[in-house]
Amino acid sequence: MDLAIRDVSVIDGTGQASYRADVGITAGRVTEIRREGPPLGARRTLDAPGLALAPGFIDMHAHSDLALLRDPDHSAKAAQGVTLEVIGQDGLSYAPVDDRTLAEVRRSITGWNGNGDDIDFTWRSVGEYLDRLDHGFDGEGIAVNAAYLIPQGTLRMLAVGWEDREATPQDLDRMRELVATGMREGAIGMSSGLTYTPGMYAKDAELTDLCRVVAEHGGYYCPHHRSYGAGALAAYEEMVALTREAGCPLHLAHATMNFGVNEGKAPDLLALLDKALAEGADITLDTYPYTPGCTTLVAMLPSWASEGGPEATLARLEDDGTAERIRHHMEVVGADGCHGVPIEWDTIEISGVTDPALAPHVGRTVQASADLRGEAPWVTARRLLLADSLGSTILQHVGHEENVQAIMRHRVHTGGSDGILRGDKPHPRAYGTFPRYLGHYVRELGVLSLEECVAHLTGRPAARLRLPDRGLVREGYRADLVLFDPATVAAGSTFDSPRTLPTGIPHVIIDGRFVIEDGRRTDVLAGRAVRGTPA
Repeated sequence: MDLAIRDVSVIDGTGQASYRADVGITAGRVTEIRREGPPLGARRTLDAPGLALAPGFIDMHAHSDLALLRDPDHSAKAAQGVTLEVIGQDGLSYAPVDDRTLAEVRRSITGWNGNGDDIDFTWRSVGEYLDRLDHGFDGEGIAVNAAYLIPQGTLRMLAVGWEDREATPQDLDRMRELVATGMREGAIGMSSGLTYTPGMYAKDAELTDLCRVVAEHGGYYCPHHRSYGAGALAAYEEMVALTREAGCPLHLAHATMNFGVNEGKAPDLLALLDKALAEGADITLDTYPYTPGCTTLVAMLPSWASEGGPEATLARLEDDGTAERIRHHMEVVGADGCHGVPIEWDTIEISGVTDPALAPHVGRTVQASADLRGEAPWVTARRLLLADSLGSTILQHVGHEENVQAIMRHRVHTGGSDGILRGDKPHPRAYGTFPRYLGHYVRELGVLSLEECVAHLTGRPAARLRLPDRGLVREGYRADLVLFDPATVAAGSTFDSPRTLPTGIPHVIIDGRFVIEDGRRTDVLAGRAVRGTPA
C-alpha cells in the first residue's frame, strides 16, 4: 500500500456511528479498512490517534470558477477539507459562451470573480472548460476537484440576449440543445439566478422545458430562486412545482429565509419541503452556517434597471430622472433584486471594490458612508455603482440564526459555502464554512451530531451528484479524505479577518495525495474536473 492511516476514528459519511480502524490507500483509492488485527503496513504510515478521518467535504455551492485557474494554492477551500466544489452557480458562469457572451458575463460578474484579465479564456463550450480544469497549471491539474452546472442565465444571454421578453420557439430550441450538449460534455445539472438578469426574465414554462432536458441526461436543477424575502415561500413552492412537472431532481441553493418578514419562518419552509418529499419529490438543499448574505451591489437594483446589460444599467444610473425611479423602487416599493423588500441601507456593507480609490467604503455600510458625507444613502450607493462600474460586492446583514439552525437540521440538507473569494473584505464563509459547521454547530452548540454533520457534508452531496465512488470512506472508493481533530477544529475566518485559515484540520488528501500536510499546503495539484454520470 502507498499509505496506511492507523488508529483513526473513521466517520464514514453515512451518518452511522464512528469506529476505530486502520485505512489503507493504494493508487488513489481506499483499498483496505482494518478494524481488527495487526496494524496495516505501507510505504508510508500516519498514526492518527485523536483524529477523525472523513470523506473530503463537498462544497455544493462555490464560486471558484476562475479562482481554480488563477490560484494553484487555493487554500481558501483546500485548508477547510474541501476536496470537491460545485461551480457554475446562480445561473452565471463562463461556459457555454461565444465571444460576445463571454465579454458580457465577465463584465456582469466581475464582483464575484474579477474581470478575468489574468485568465486565458481558451474555451467556449462546457467540454472545453472542463478540459481546461483538467489541464490546470502546466498540465498538472488544479487544487481541488470541480463539478460544473450549466448556467441558465448565460444560456439566455446566448440565445435571447438581455431583453426582458419571452423566449421564442427558436430561442427555446437553441437553449435546449445547449443544455443537452453541455450535459453530454460532462455537466452535472443546471443552475439559475432568478434575481439576477438576464436569467430572471425566464418564465416557468421556459425553465420547465430546460429542466426536462437536464433530467433526461441524469442531472439536477439548482435554482437561486425568485425571492428569499417577500414571497419566499411562494418562490420555493414555484421551484418545487416546476421541477416536479419536469420530472427533474431539485437542489435548492443557499436555502435561507431572510429579512424581517421571514423571521422564525423556517418551519414553514420545512413543512412545504416535507410535504413534497412525502409525495415523491426528489429534493435536496444547501446552506452556509452564517446569517449575512453576500452578492454584488448592482444585484439590489430592480430588474428593469438592468435590462440590456451593464452598459444600459450604467446609462440609467447616469440619468437623474431614471436614477430617481430606481431609488423609489428600491427604498419604497421593494425591488425584485432585493427580494421584494424595501432596502435598508444600514444592512448593506461594502465588502469589495474593483477601483482602489474606493477602498475607504470597504467595511462600512452604505448608511455609514453616507452619514460621513452628510448625504442620503442612495446618493452614496449611486456614486459607488457608477465609479466602480458595477463591480462592488456587499455583505447583506438580513439573516436569522433560528432559521439557519432549523434548516441545517433537515434530512436533505447539505453544506455550501457560496464563497466569493474576491474583494477586500470577503464574507468569512468562503474560508470558514466547513470547520464552522464542525466546530461551532457540532461541538459548541450541539445542533448536529458529528457523524450526522459529516454526512451532510459528504455522503449526502455525493448522492445528489450521482458520484458512484466518492463521499464515503469505503473500500474501492476514491481516497479523497480529510483528517481533523473534533476537539479543536474551528473556522479561523471572521468578519474582521475573513481570510484567516481554519485550525484543527492537519491533513487533506485528494486522489491519495496530500494537498494539506501537517496543516500546510503542499505543491500537489490533484484536482480534476468531475464529470456527470450519464443517465
